[in-house]
Formats: sequence, C-alpha cells, structure tokens
Amino acid sequence: MKMQQIREIAKPLGIKTARMSKINLVRAIQQAEGNFPCFATAVAGECDQTECVWREDCLALSKKQVA
Repeated sequence: MKMQQIREIAKPLGIKTARMSKINLVRAIQQAEGNFPCFATAVAGECDQTECVWREDCLALSKKQVA
C-alpha cells in the first residue's frame, strides 16, 4: 500500500502523519484501532493474522528488516 493511502486511513483516526515512516505509521493505525502494533515484526515470515489488511506489506518489510 502506498503512503498516501495509509495517510488517508490515518487521518480520520486523528494520527499526525508528518515525518512518520511507513512502519511507524501503520503501527500507530493498528494501535488506534485497538490492535496489537505488530507491523513488520513477523518472525521468519510467519504470521497468523491471515485477514490483516497490512499482511502483504508486513511480510515483505519483515524480510527486509532481517536481511
């Protein structure tokens, strides 16, 4: 998902998006929605949250963080 789309999700939640990285912004959204802020923390590409809207980006970024 592109940053502009993520910012549009964050705005109604009252999250200030200026100068936030994609990872921190998604985690702030997760937390504001009452979810665990786990974006990009999947260990060895494993995640049991199969219905998460962030899943594709999350797993891709998790791999980059390990490398």
